[in-house]
Amino acid sequence: MKIVVDRSLCTSLGVCESLAPDHFEVDDEAELVVLEENVSEDDLDAVEAAVSGCPTAALRLVD
Repeated sequence: MKIVVDRSLCTSLGVCESLAPDHFEVDDEAELVVLEENVSEDDLDAVEAAVSGCPTAALRLVD
């Protein structure tokens, strides 16, 4: 699975960072950085929570 971000929707609120900090970070310029776009089975639950918790629906997972 791979993380895809729709930058036109992302407002960098940091919900994803709080739910999956190994994959997401909001940097000093308030921009979302995807630290690791490929998701392992071990991290899938946390990343799925981050995707579903995104208030602007800017995140999705693709095969």
